[in-house]
Amino acid sequence: MQLPNNEHRLSGRFKDPYLLDFLNLPIGYLENDLESAILRELEKFILEIGKGFAFVERQKRMIIDGEDYYLDLLFYHRKLRRLVAIELKIGKFQANHKGQMELYLKWLNKYERQVGEEAPVGLILCAEASREQVELLEMHKDGIIVAEYLTELPPKQELEKRLHKAYLEAKEILEKRKLTE
Repeated sequence: MQLPNNEHRLSGRFKDPYLLDFLNLPIGYLENDLESAILRELEKFILEIGKGFAFVERQKRMIIDGEDYYLDLLFYHRKLRRLVAIELKIGKFQANHKGQMELYLKWLNKYERQVGEEAPVGLILCAEASREQVELLEMHKDGIIVAEYLTELPPKQELEKRLHKAYLEAKEILEKRKLTE
């Protein structure tokens, strides 16, 4: 599946997976532990997610229909000229995470977006990405990226397997692009 130019440009700005081993999380950590560790190591985290990010807010409060909602982390990306909402999940990606992020993005677009900025985008960081669900939900069309994070490097054999899989996926994408050009 080929992404339109702006969607491809967006997905190319985010990497997957993110290696968060520097957080030294304890076994059985919670989302709050993950968030707190990220904030303690913010500089390293920003360097891991990429250049151009600026921290805006933690636990961004949004009141919708009289209920409080809290976005884990809010960043601004200078080159993209847009807010980047980051939602942290300690488990496997679930389809309902998309609806939660869509709600946050629509609220940010309505109440936080400044003149001259592009629409906000979302990054859902999960311990496991559920690639087929993400593909079926066409997350990229809604400005939402799902990426895995690793809190430690996998064993060499697993790392080799992941690299080979990523190589085959990249090769397939390049072949599809050649066919459509």
